[in-house]
Amino acid sequence: MANKHGGGHPGAPGMKGEKPNHFKATIKKLIRYCKSYMPFIIFSLVLAFISTAFTVYSPDLLSDMTDEIQQGLMGSMDLDFIQKIGYILAVLYGLSFIFSYIQGFTMATITQRITKKMRGDLSTKINRLPLNYFDKTTVGNTLSRITNDVDTIGQTLNNSLGQLVSAGATFIGVLIMMFYTNWIMAITAILSTLLGFGLMSVIMAKSQKYFDNQQAQLAEINGHIEEMYTGHQIVKVYNGEAEAISTFHSTNDKLYDNAWRAQFMSGVMMPLMQFIGNFGYVAVCIVGALLVINDVITIGVIVAFMVYIRLFTQPLAQIAQAATNLQSTAAAAERVFAFLEEPELEREDAKQIVLGEIKGAVSFEHVSFGYTENQQVINDFTLDVQAGQKVAIVGPTGAGKTTIVNLLMRFYEMNSGDIKIDGISIKDLTREQVHEQFCMVLQDTWLFEGSIRDNIVYSTQNVSEEQVIAAAKAVGMHQTISALPDGYNTMLNDKVSLSIGQKQLLTIARAMIENAPLLILDEATSSVDTRTEVQIQAAMDQLSVGKTSFVIAHRLSTIRNADVIIVMKDGSILETGNHEELLARGGFYADLYNSQFESAS
Repeated sequence: MANKHGGGHPGAPGMKGEKPNHFKATIKKLIRYCKSYMPFIIFSLVLAFISTAFTVYSPDLLSDMTDEIQQGLMGSMDLDFIQKIGYILAVLYGLSFIFSYIQGFTMATITQRITKKMRGDLSTKINRLPLNYFDKTTVGNTLSRITNDVDTIGQTLNNSLGQLVSAGATFIGVLIMMFYTNWIMAITAILSTLLGFGLMSVIMAKSQKYFDNQQAQLAEINGHIEEMYTGHQIVKVYNGEAEAISTFHSTNDKLYDNAWRAQFMSGVMMPLMQFIGNFGYVAVCIVGALLVINDVITIGVIVAFMVYIRLFTQPLAQIAQAATNLQSTAAAAERVFAFLEEPELEREDAKQIVLGEIKGAVSFEHVSFGYTENQQVINDFTLDVQAGQKVAIVGPTGAGKTTIVNLLMRFYEMNSGDIKIDGISIKDLTREQVHEQFCMVLQDTWLFEGSIRDNIVYSTQNVSEEQVIAAAKAVGMHQTISALPDGYNTMLNDKVSLSIGQKQLLTIARAMIENAPLLILDEATSSVDTRTEVQIQAAMDQLSVGKTSFVIAHRLSTIRNADVIIVMKDGSILETGNHEELLARGGFYADLYNSQFESAS
């Protein structure tokens, strides 16, 4: 129902225009989204600093050990002092490992909880979106946001957030210790790495657009694959394989190009930082040698700075790698937050009306509606339906038949006018209350992977086995189901083959279990052969007993017994009456019916 509008809706599914990227704004949104986990993140940050403190203090002890060994080469060596420093170093490195492990475990737990919350919010958001969002956005695009984009965020947070925390703490700690040890050597080490910062900034600025394009192209290719897979029979019938493959290759080439550029930029970071680190070693050795010759420092200071350079460039490399990963995260997060910020259906918490038993009288009062502001689909539609009547809605494609049902179900909101059930405006009822009054059988059958019993019962509560069997018997499916290996417990999957007609009969049985006072039948027999149509028609007649029914049909032979037939054209009622009255009138309905009868004969 969500993607059918009686031909009146001009919007076609397609790629939704992406908003321009704002890296900082998106990262700020992500931080705000994670604010409830900030105490744990701060705790992890503290652990990282403690672990780093142990690590960055160790080279200072190593310097003292080196100096003692150097002096021992010229005289007596204090082995007790060297042994004491060795024990202290072992303890410090051991404590650093323990705190680092706890920090990593904490960050992994936090990131998984964040992505779990994000998936839950996206799932909730889907149920709050109006149908017009899905009219302008492909299924593949939406699925890509929920799967690929969330996975990208989760993986990056899990792998890079903890890395950023520990790398940042290490960087600051090493910086402090270098200046504490010797400021000249510290400046030498810093200047040797400035080149890395400059190149990293340039690469990040150039590469962000490729990460954005990569996520957008990934969503586009997912949408194309989903459309081609669901419609593969039509593609084959119309020999559209070549065009579909051409479109796929075109999108795939764009994805390859952007992904290659993004990953190339990302891959350059690590070799670049390794080069900067090696360059730093050379600079420290040269400057350190000059300072030793002039008795400014000892050899132990050079040894310490050799370790500091490794500790200094390593977090820079990690930060660079994490920064490129954050670019992917920013692109993915922007798409996720854009989805979460989509306008929602109006909240209805203030509506307190409680419906009693509904008789089923329905009235349309001067209803007008358009899917867009520029094109009206329904024009001043007025109709009174008595409880228990069977109303058939017919007309050419684009007349607005399904749109009337969409408005009745409150899938869309009217531009003007009102629809009432038993004299109560549906505007005063919650959408859930409106939906509870209807059972529905559509042209496109929907069965999920589960047992036949589960498909018949679906969301209806407290359904007995006797009721399930009675519904199956009523639609003529009991014998077919009983002949299956596991009967009503048979799982519907690729191994169980049911015809289109049998699937439709199961959806009718589902509607019987629902047993709501109002019934909608939307082209329920249009996809089956004549013999199956007779069987389905009989099941639908039994289903509609005691219910107010709205039947949309192209085959006019199926609605001859309707109490009222509404003939629509261009969003307005053209004729009203029963089958005999409309035939006798010799108008539009008579022309439609006679043309079908002549073509059938």
